[in-house]
Amino acid sequence: MHVAGRIEDYALIGDMQTAALVCRDGTVDWLCLPRFDSHAIFAGLLGTEEHGFWRLGPAHSPDAPPPTAARRTYRGDSLILESEWDTPRGTVRVTDFMPPRDSDAPQLVRIVEGVSGRVPMRSALRMRFSYGRVVPWVHKVDGRTVAVAGPDSVWLDTPAETFGKDLTTYSDFTVAPGDRIAFTISWQPSHRQPPALPDPEGALAATEEFWREWVEHCTYHGPYREAVVRSLITLKALTYAPTGGIVAAPTTSLPEDIGGSRNWDYRYTWLRDAAITLSSLLRTGYREEARAWREWLLRAVAGDPENLQIMYGIAGERELGEAELDWLPGYEGSTPVRAGNGAAHQLQLDVYGEVTEALHLAHMTGLARNDYASLLQLKLIRYLETHWNQPDEGIWEVRGPRRHFVHSKVMCWVAVDRTIKLIESGDADGPLEKWRELRDDIHRDVCEKGYDKERNTFTQSYGSKELDASLLLIPQMGFLPPDDKRVIGTIEAIQRELSTSDGFILRYPTSGDDAGVDGLEGDEGAFLACSFWMADDLAMIGRVDEARKLFEKLLALRNDLGLLAEEWDPRLQRQVGNFPQAFSHVPLIDTALRLTASGAYGG
Repeated sequence: MHVAGRIEDYALIGDMQTAALVCRDGTVDWLCLPRFDSHAIFAGLLGTEEHGFWRLGPAHSPDAPPPTAARRTYRGDSLILESEWDTPRGTVRVTDFMPPRDSDAPQLVRIVEGVSGRVPMRSALRMRFSYGRVVPWVHKVDGRTVAVAGPDSVWLDTPAETFGKDLTTYSDFTVAPGDRIAFTISWQPSHRQPPALPDPEGALAATEEFWREWVEHCTYHGPYREAVVRSLITLKALTYAPTGGIVAAPTTSLPEDIGGSRNWDYRYTWLRDAAITLSSLLRTGYREEARAWREWLLRAVAGDPENLQIMYGIAGERELGEAELDWLPGYEGSTPVRAGNGAAHQLQLDVYGEVTEALHLAHMTGLARNDYASLLQLKLIRYLETHWNQPDEGIWEVRGPRRHFVHSKVMCWVAVDRTIKLIESGDADGPLEKWRELRDDIHRDVCEKGYDKERNTFTQSYGSKELDASLLLIPQMGFLPPDDKRVIGTIEAIQRELSTSDGFILRYPTSGDDAGVDGLEGDEGAFLACSFWMADDLAMIGRVDEARKLFEKLLALRNDLGLLAEEWDPRLQRQVGNFPQAFSHVPLIDTALRLTASGAYGG
């Protein structure tokens, strides 16, 4: 009996339209078809085997847990996963991948290869549609196995013999050296003709070539190249190719607090996450992805920037209603399991700054001019003219009362500042003097109301005593220079008050069993993005050796495949939160670039 592994036990494979998570024992526990935000056909990650899985590995006793792979790696710089098992009868390799698709039919391909000896193998495929709730009708059509439920069908193709038992499709076979046996599942709308027969070996060669060519565009060749390239590949995998939208993570409801209720659906495009992802892609040579995201943004916002949402669907959808999937017991009992995200209509003023900063960077790096992008930027500032001084829910999407969050005000300043620079460059027209006054007004307001003189630190919100790790972005955004005593004081205060015993950084104080500033009970782990921000700030204020040591401690938290979730639980010493998380991999890239530029690396 397989149970879901630790979050870091999973590998990511994907086709830039959806993604699967593969455990160390060869079980696919999560896959949504045909898109990232579709219903899962394998939801064992958030439940049990009854909710769908696909295990492929050495045969074992039903009373024992499946054996875990002795070794696993990605094939070079790709998303092709290779897992090897050493058994008493020999060694076997399974290659898992999803070919980048040209058609509607997504595929998951698994190729079993004998390495030594003769190894008995078993494939156990249990498809459950609608997040594990619906048992499909499984039958044979022209020698192919198909599972059908409502609008969906999934086709299994393999030369191996298959049989059904206990609402599961099995295949038992043995591989010897040189044997290669492929299993492929393909999704297709159930009303259409069957998908074309797959060509697993051809798809493998094409997938390897795709990733090889894509990675060649990377312009970073510094000492942290392995970590940077793996993070870039992960960000590319989280990009929905048809539109350019970028999901925050391919999963929902992996908990920030094991056993708690801080479980959210991240399979959507946050403007903030996507904007910072765009900046990392631009700085490492990926202009086409940046252009596609800019086009996605312009379509999503369309003619209504006054009603800018903090997140959208991957094709620009606005309605992301939140529901609880009460038939799923949750990852390690963490409930509720949620689909959709009710934070979509929150007011988060900082996104205006992140979007404007991304558009500014695209402009500065020579991305072909788009007149509507400039027009959008001007419209955003006109909105902020009358709304920047309102309370909001802030970067962390608190579900408590609105506040005057300092980070939100700083990012409003960024939006105005970058737009002034656009006008000064001659590429847009606007009321320069009026907006220079606005920029000064916001700056003055933050420094007067968001700064605690007695403690020499900025605070989470006006009038509060709490700290917030988002304050680490103040020097990075150019709001104040790194050598300003208020900046140094804030960095040191966050180190004292929001640092874990491991030296990683919490987002803000939580209150255990009581509802804190975020309106939620329970605690959470160290937020990895904030910890990377701390490394950045330390480098900026000249403490480069300390910055490098923190960065390399953060790199050590990655799993064996170089992947990071959203947070690190210092008590349990494990990754927590949705996985893999764009908002962790982006600052990894940014910090690597900063440390490389400063020469602050070992060796």
